[in-house]
Amino acid sequence: MQAIMKIFAVGMNYAEHNKELHGSLFKTEEPVIFTKADSALLTNGRPFFIPDFTHRCDYETELVVHICRLGRSISKRFAHRYYDAVSVGIDFTARDMQEQLRSKGLPWELSKGFDGSAAVGRFVKKEELGRDIQDLHFRLDLNGHTVQRGHTADMLYTVDELISFISRFFTLKTGDLLFTGTPVGVGPVHENDHLAGFLEGEKLLEFNVK
Repeated sequence: MQAIMKIFAVGMNYAEHNKELHGSLFKTEEPVIFTKADSALLTNGRPFFIPDFTHRCDYETELVVHICRLGRSISKRFAHRYYDAVSVGIDFTARDMQEQLRSKGLPWELSKGFDGSAAVGRFVKKEELGRDIQDLHFRLDLNGHTVQRGHTADMLYTVDELISFISRFFTLKTGDLLFTGTPVGVGPVHENDHLAGFLEGEKLLEFNVK
């Protein structure tokens, strides 16, 4: 049987996004980690279909990291050995559902982990980047207009810190993916929207909304 990859994601990892959602610039005491089902993965330019259970589905553009080896309880100083490529992705969020679940003190995976909610573009090998992973610029264009810009230097928890933290609880395996958090500028998508994600000016992600 073929192994199933895991999708990890990080909430509230950019201060300005925290202010955007919660009205304050803050850093959580520990990384906020959640997971998405393997059926959430959306690749190869396939369209994203807005679910019928939400009235507001938001894009959240993020740097996505590809795990390349088996590991558990990884120290921060060795974490860089456990990923080999990066891409741009979108963590789609059923925002109205998330707010309802949060208000009731319930887990909010239903609003984050549904089918097609983890769009990922083409991966670029780490050695081809020509710069540190904490010095990468990425952006999202919606219908030809830039709506989000991110710089990985602004992460509250670095990629290596995230990998070290997650590996305390989960065994990381080759093929697992890590969505590292979204910067300020999230917003809703609508039918017939066109989305394009860029890393250092190179288009890695492109698809339509249905």
